[in-house]
Amino acid sequence: MTKGNINFDALHSDLYINGQWRDGAEKARFDVINPANEEVIASVASAEIADADAALDAAEAAMADWAARTPRERSEVLRKAWELMSARLEDFARLITLENGKARTDAMGEAGYAAEFFRWFAEEAVRADGLITHAPASGARIMVQHKPAGLAVLVTPWNYPAAMGTRKIAPALAAGCGVIIKPASETPLTMLALMPLLEEAGVPAGLVNVLPSRRTGALVDHMLHDPRVRVVSFTGSTGVGRKLLKSAADQVLKPAMELGGNAPCIIFDDADMDVALEGTMLAKMRNLGEACTAANRIYVHEDVAEEFTRRLVERMQALKVGDGLDEGVDVGPLVNADTRDKVAAFVADAVAKGAKIECGGEAIDGKGYFYPPTVLSNVPENADCVQDEIFGPVAAIQSFRDQDDVIKRANDTEYGLVAYVFSGDFKRALQVCERLDYGMVGLNRGLVSDPAAPFGGTKQSGLGREGGHEGMLEFMETQYISASW
Repeated sequence: MTKGNINFDALHSDLYINGQWRDGAEKARFDVINPANEEVIASVASAEIADADAALDAAEAAMADWAARTPRERSEVLRKAWELMSARLEDFARLITLENGKARTDAMGEAGYAAEFFRWFAEEAVRADGLITHAPASGARIMVQHKPAGLAVLVTPWNYPAAMGTRKIAPALAAGCGVIIKPASETPLTMLALMPLLEEAGVPAGLVNVLPSRRTGALVDHMLHDPRVRVVSFTGSTGVGRKLLKSAADQVLKPAMELGGNAPCIIFDDADMDVALEGTMLAKMRNLGEACTAANRIYVHEDVAEEFTRRLVERMQALKVGDGLDEGVDVGPLVNADTRDKVAAFVADAVAKGAKIECGGEAIDGKGYFYPPTVLSNVPENADCVQDEIFGPVAAIQSFRDQDDVIKRANDTEYGLVAYVFSGDFKRALQVCERLDYGMVGLNRGLVSDPAAPFGGTKQSGLGREGGHEGMLEFMETQYISASW
């Protein structure tokens, strides 16, 4: 059976432990659903505690040799992984769309982005620079080096089935660590499909293990209490992140947490309207709004609010909704019924509190978890969608006049992942950026994600950084040696 050149019979659906495909210890399985038609794509093995122990054993054995290899050897394996994945972007994009639902353009963008982490960290693997200096008071030499931290447990979400995995696997391997990755139950197939490619690139058996599971909480908690594990890297909701941090505290693990967001998008009256519209569409509709970086609160200066809203509605209404595997589709389904229903509830709540639907606003009948591109104007501050992530294709517009007021409103959230600012006055824009309490700011840009940049937030949006040079250091420990000569 095939669709869109996907061979269903060739999909890997078992656990991947020590370079081998195997059933779970209790032979339990769960279904992966195509969100476009609600049909079962595959039955996937569900890992249990015994499987986690086997994966930890395999990673520990493989890491001993991997960590001892030269940085250049590790670098060449990662570069080969980039080459192999880059040659197969179409295949990965189709699989991403199949299990996640996103349209082909978004899926291709994710596949390319995911592959790029292998190239970036192939280059960073040889740059774990240390330091030798002379202590001013004691006269001793201070020698500083970075060493592999140990085994890493990686927990990834469903919204980027490929990129959230490679963004963690690549720096961990560059640092010299072995890993166990637990992909989201909605979208495990993409990460499983990556494993033969890593084998071909030269990643040793056991160094990377993949454990899909319906028992995520118990499985991850068990691994975080194994003394061999030294790092936990998680991307997902702030609520789950807090639970993992509590578990990580028992072993005093290094945590890398990329958590929720509530991104403000501020459009000043002097902004280039074409740039602001293009940037807002990208920040809002990339990945159908199912991203922690999605523009969640759109603040538009009242002098340009009417024009901006009208033109945004035109752009949103022009988007084609349908199965992401079909040609010309811009907007695929949301990942599951719960996500669709939550988006619908956000819209209903906002309207009940005074917001106006400019377009969209009603779930689409029939098979699949579809919700149309929607624009809400006059959204009040007490609307639920202003307080929480929408995670869907809904643009919630509010107006402002005073700069200090809009900065205060933008910062009035427990989250601090990313913000967006559009202004033609570069000096003013930079001053605003510096006053925004966010780990990242898109200045006249609707996209901030880049493998070469340190991705991460402040406040309840997480700890640590992914990407950039900092991403590899999350998987390393700093060792200081004091010596005299």
